[in-house]
Amino acid sequence: MIHNVCSRNERIARTLIGIALLGLLFLLPNPVGWLGFFGVVLISTAVLRYCPISHMLGMDSCKMKETHS
Repeated sequence: MIHNVCSRNERIARTLIGIALLGLLFLLPNPVGWLGFFGVVLISTAVLRYCPISHMLGMDSCKMKETHS
């Protein structure tokens, strides 16, 4: 699988921001609180080490590149 989120600091930041966004589900009223589900997206990109938006933008925090022959 392709990885483009390899930096440990980036994964920790994505996880912490994701947890904070999940907290919005419980703190804000329903229409705005549903934005908290973006936290699930951030946490999943940290766990899977792949972000499709970063891939489309050509951003890659991996230091070692895979070489295919």
